[in-house]
Amino acid sequence: MTERLAVVSGGGTGIGKAIARRLAGDGHRVVVLGRRTEVLERAREEIDEAVGAARVVPVGVDLTDARQVEAAVQRIAPLGPVDVLVNNAGAVITAPADDSLPALAEAWRRDLDTNLVTAVLLTTALLDRLRRPGGRLIVISSAAAQRGGAGSHSAGSYAAAKAALHGWAFGLTRQLGPDGITVNVLAPGYVADTEIFGDRWSERFHAEKVADTLVGRAGTPEDVAAAVAYLGSPRRAISPAR
Repeated sequence: MTERLAVVSGGGTGIGKAIARRLAGDGHRVVVLGRRTEVLERAREEIDEAVGAARVVPVGVDLTDARQVEAAVQRIAPLGPVDVLVNNAGAVITAPADDSLPALAEAWRRDLDTNLVTAVLLTTALLDRLRRPGGRLIVISSAAAQRGGAGSHSAGSYAAAKAALHGWAFGLTRQLGPDGITVNVLAPGYVADTEIFGDRWSERFHAEKVADTLVGRAGTPEDVAAAVAYLGSPRRAISPAR
């Protein structure tokens, strides 16, 4: 089988890096996207060393900027059709600066841009480059999409943005299914060893999150990566509609 191409947004740290490492270990050439080029370079070095081959291509891009997304796709295009696209980029945005409606609107728009619009722009830009049949489109959501946030403005906007990914993905399934492309959404619960919680993380925070799980432990980035590897496998082929 020829080398497959995967694209992973937010691929420099945490869950995204674990996904990139797993896919590279499975033989994919992996494009990792993110805003911080130095972080992407470190991820490239770490993953290539771990898998014993030069498989990672770092591409710096702000995925909320449509023009930067277009430029990034131009860099990806010469690598061939995309077999696996993983929309992983996202973050919990800080709370509004004050209690005013304009501040609230700004915070919500930032959260929607970071967690929803990034996926929409990247996927749309790569839509014609997905392998047909056999492409795999995977969206990383959150359990917050079903359970809601913790009551704060920032938690609410994050949960809403992640929930919006689900409805969008259903539409993509209808659009791309006839071409033999699968679309799946993963909604992990609490995953430790990521940057998403920022300054809010503490031993107490960790213990409370673990206590709220059904299995009595935090998830790991590798758990999510294993699920992505399964969903992205070419063995899960479907026949295009005729």
